[in-house]
Amino acid sequence: MKKNRLNLVLALLFAASGLAVASEGDKKEVDTKKSTVTWKAYKVTGSHTGTVTLTSGALEFDNEVLTGGEFTVDMTSLVSTDLEGEYKGKLEGHLKSDDFFSVANFPKAKLVFTGVSPNGKNSYEVTGDLTIKGITKSITFDLSVYGSKATASLKVDRAQYDVRYGSGSFFENLGDKTIYDEFDLVVDLEF
Repeated sequence: MKKNRLNLVLALLFAASGLAVASEGDKKEVDTKKSTVTWKAYKVTGSHTGTVTLTSGALEFDNEVLTGGEFTVDMTSLVSTDLEGEYKGKLEGHLKSDDFFSVANFPKAKLVFTGVSPNGKNSYEVTGDLTIKGITKSITFDLSVYGSKATASLKVDRAQYDVRYGSGSFFENLGDKTIYDEFDLVVDLEF
């Protein structure tokens, strides 16, 4: 009888310690329907804006402190929001082609946090591995968390991901046809 009680007590202790460890880390799934990823790309003669859709994502917390995250973007959802009609279709088709993001071959892009450091109230410096066109490069950016929302702005150098079209890094004498290598991503997350 004493042995059974001891086994029961030990089982309860192990179960309780397992629950305590599990509750320290908190993974919060992102609501992909309410979250947005907006892009803005620049050229000598102007700029274009648009969106891509998150297919999945989560932020990880330990006692309300951000510790990690991982996100996947559907590159086939890439659209322009600053154009209409024929020009909109042409730009979207070109961006999805092998000249730019080769969406047929690389339909997903991914970001995995590799380091997170607090740098102010509700603010973090995040380092992560960004994969575009099957190429993974490290990127660093700031992310702010307020309640069940988070925001981040990233500058991405497309040349690092072999996106060459109209790039002064790969071609000379493009003049006013030059498309700048860096583009911006503004991310608004709800979880």
